[in-house]
Amino acid sequence: MAFGTSVDLTSNTGGIVTPNPFWLASAPPANSGAQIMRAFDAGWGGAVWKTLGTPIQNVSSRFGAHHFKGTRAIGFNNIELITDRPLEVNFREIAEVKKRYPKHGVIVSLMVETRDEWRDIIKRAIDAGADGLELNFGCPHGMCERGMGSAVGQEPALNEKITSWAVEFSTVPVLVKLTPNVDEINPHGLAAKRGGAHGVSLINTIKSIIGVDIDRFVPEPRVGGLSTNGGYCGAAVKPIAMHMIGCLARDPDFGLPISGIGGVANWRDAVEFILLGCSSVQVCTEVMLRGYRVVGDMIEGLTEYMRSHGFSTIEEMRGKAVPQFSEWGELDLNYETVAKIDPAKCIGCHACVVACHDGAHQCIHPAPKEAGTRVPVVDESECVGCNLCQIVCPVPDCITMAAVDNGFKPATWNEFVSEGKTLRPKKGAH
Repeated sequence: MAFGTSVDLTSNTGGIVTPNPFWLASAPPANSGAQIMRAFDAGWGGAVWKTLGTPIQNVSSRFGAHHFKGTRAIGFNNIELITDRPLEVNFREIAEVKKRYPKHGVIVSLMVETRDEWRDIIKRAIDAGADGLELNFGCPHGMCERGMGSAVGQEPALNEKITSWAVEFSTVPVLVKLTPNVDEINPHGLAAKRGGAHGVSLINTIKSIIGVDIDRFVPEPRVGGLSTNGGYCGAAVKPIAMHMIGCLARDPDFGLPISGIGGVANWRDAVEFILLGCSSVQVCTEVMLRGYRVVGDMIEGLTEYMRSHGFSTIEEMRGKAVPQFSEWGELDLNYETVAKIDPAKCIGCHACVVACHDGAHQCIHPAPKEAGTRVPVVDESECVGCNLCQIVCPVPDCITMAAVDNGFKPATWNEFVSEGKTLRPKKGAH
C-alpha cells in the first residue's frame, strides 16, 4: 500500500481535459448554465450539456422509478426528450459558463437530422466555447421515432456516416454516445471509430417500461390515459454498462477513449468503470436523487483509493481489469472453492440454508440438535462454490469462499476440447 502517493485526478478523454473524471451526464442536471455552474462549484470536473437540437415540447409527467424492498429508485425511467429551451439561450449560457470556468470541461450533446443541420449546430456550439461534442445516438424513445437517437445508434452505417460529418465540421474532440439497445456493442463502437470519433460514451438509457398502475391499468409514468416505453437508468443498469464498456475496452480493433455512463452512484462505482477502461465517468440519476454535492464523496473516495493502491494518475489505473475479462471457455474448470462459515460471526439466521436447499446444491444444513448451535454445517463434498450462500448472508465476511487444492492442474473448456486436458470429477450426487 503506497499511502504516500501523490494523486492527480486530471482526466483526458479523447483530448477533452478536465480537473477530475467526474462529469454530469447529458440530462436534467445539465440543462442550464446556472445548474452547471453550481455543479462546478460543488466539484464536478465536466458537464455534458443536455442535448441540443430543434427545441421540442415535452410531456407531463416524465419520470418513473423502480423501488425494491424499501430501497427507493434503484432504477429510474424517463420519457423526456431533448432541450425545450431556445438554442440561442443555450449557446449564450454555454459561453457564460466557459468564461467563468475555463478549466472545466463543457461538452455539448447534439442531435439533429441533416448534414446541413449538423454543420450549423456544430459551428454554433464550438463558437460558444464547447470543449468537445457528444453525438446523441442513444435516445430510445421519442427522437428515434423521428429518425434520430437510437435509430442512428442501432445502424452502424448511419453511425459512421453522421460521425464522419461531425468530425469533418468540428475543430474540437467528438465523442459518440452509444445505445445499449443492441445485441452486441462492438460493431457500433467500431462504426464510430471508422467515422473518425475521438472517443465514445456509453451506455445511454435502456428501452423499458418501469411499471403499471394496477388500478388504472396504464403503464407508468402516466400521461393522461396513456404511457410509452422510456429510458431506464440508475444503479440497476450498472452491470449492463460495465459489460458493454468492457467488451469495447478489450477489443484490439477499438482502442478509443471511453467515457463511462450507467449506474455510477459512488466512488467505488467510478473505480470499477475506470479499471474497465474508462477515462471519465458520467453521472445523472444519483445527482437527480441526491444533488450535486455527491461529487465530494466521489472525489474523496477515488483519491484515497488511488493513494492506497499506488496510482498517481487516472491513466495509470485505467483498464487494469481489462486483461482479466475473458470468455467462459478460457476459465479454469479445475479451480475449486467451498463455503466456509465463521462461527464467531454467524447469527444463526439460516438464510444460507434456505438459499442452498431451494436455489443451489443442498450442501448447507442445520447443525445437529446435540451440537447446541445454530451455526450451519457445510458438506464440502457437495459444495460447488456457487457463492449463493455468501450473497444472501446478511453479515459481512461471515461466509467466505475458500480455494481448494484438489491436485488438478489448471484446464479450460477450450483446452479440454482441443487438447484433451483432464478435468476434475464433478462433486457429489448433484
